[in-house]
Amino acid sequence: MDFLSDTLILSRMQFAFTAIFHMLWPVLTTGMAIYLVIVEGLWLKTKNPDYYHHARFWSKLYVLNFGIGVASGSPMAFQFGTNWAPFSESVGDFFGSVLGFEATMAFMLEAGFLGIMLFGWQRVNPTIHYIATICVAVGANLSTFWILTANSWLQTPAGGDFVDGKFIVKDYFAAIANPFMLKSVSHMFLATLETSLFVIGGISAWYILKKRHQAFFAKSFKIVLAVAIAITPLQIFVGHLSAEQVYHHQPTKLAAMEAQWETIPAGEKADWSLLAFPDEKTENNKWEITIPNAFPYILEFKSRLSEPVLGLKEWTPENRPRMVGLIYYSFRLMSGIAFVLVGVMLVSAIQWLRGKLSEENIIQQKWLMISWMWCAPLGYLAVESGWIVRCVGRQPWTVYGEIRTADAVSNLPAGDVLTSLTIFICLYTVLFFSALYFGSRIIAKGPKFDLPLPGDDKDLPVEVDSAQHIPDSRPI
Repeated sequence: MDFLSDTLILSRMQFAFTAIFHMLWPVLTTGMAIYLVIVEGLWLKTKNPDYYHHARFWSKLYVLNFGIGVASGSPMAFQFGTNWAPFSESVGDFFGSVLGFEATMAFMLEAGFLGIMLFGWQRVNPTIHYIATICVAVGANLSTFWILTANSWLQTPAGGDFVDGKFIVKDYFAAIANPFMLKSVSHMFLATLETSLFVIGGISAWYILKKRHQAFFAKSFKIVLAVAIAITPLQIFVGHLSAEQVYHHQPTKLAAMEAQWETIPAGEKADWSLLAFPDEKTENNKWEITIPNAFPYILEFKSRLSEPVLGLKEWTPENRPRMVGLIYYSFRLMSGIAFVLVGVMLVSAIQWLRGKLSEENIIQQKWLMISWMWCAPLGYLAVESGWIVRCVGRQPWTVYGEIRTADAVSNLPAGDVLTSLTIFICLYTVLFFSALYFGSRIIAKGPKFDLPLPGDDKDLPVEVDSAQHIPDSRPI
């Protein structure tokens, strides 16, 4: 239990815990916001009330996730000042301003139009309401852009130099457009959308299996399936591009992702490790299942490596990632889930083409519906696993190659950090079960089909013209 007296380990645990918990909520809101834009657009185009009721129903789950995300995300920013003050002093001129952009440019846009999206159906013109919904979606996904820009800069710092331990910005746009930024933003955008699609599809499948509003939720199921047909294979391709950038810019992380201890020279064939048991003490894998000559194909779509793949032994233990097994299996969990979701999508698409997803036949697809229900949480696992690979694999650096994590932590008493970590665990546990409770209530109640349609004047409050005659109630 020595870690309980180590400020660095406790601060890392606290940030990891708050980040992993917080990530659960914006992952759904950013993707679901796009779905809300789709269904409201279909409502405006077709005037089919089902699409209107879809927008009203799913927006309840949206705002629940939004609220929990705000509550759980706020403490993360404060940790840069409390637990990671030396880091903030060193890179605050750039890193702090990018986080400020996320708050003022993205969060405020989302929060500012959220009220119109939720409560403005009978109060504003339908076109204005649709613009508000679009602004909410843009704000939510703009947050993804700025957060991934900031984190990508930690992976591949650019746009300036470190002078006496402080980052001096020379080209602000070059810092924003650092080598990791574009592919990282794309990968995360697709991850949030894919996760949201399978959550919406899984909930829709649950209603269909329960024979509740089958025709209604068959519509939402086929909407998310139509989008998933494009998104799920694209995500695998962009994920491969993200792995390629690790290959070129972060060789220590790639070696940990593949539990590769020995260097593979350029021009060689190499086996790919499917499963293994990495042992950091002996610096090898105790056992391993490999696919012969597959590594170059997986990494570069070639039969031989064009560049060497450096093994972990090329670096001293203090200069390479720890917890190699965690990084190795997190990467495989993320990648495996991506292929599972593609498989479920392909089976669903085939059944759709066969006419098995019509309103009359969809109830007969029991195992397909069950598979979508099981897939609902898989996107979360993939996202969390990806962030573990991204951040744990970056160690021992906070800013890759520039600032070591041990030099970035504040000089705080370990007991104080342990106390705050314990408080976070308790509060976030309450938030988690509260979200499950209220989310399950929303799902159990289902959509409200008696909500007035926009423009239905009989449901609007009656305005009294003060100039009209009002009978005098005084005694004659």
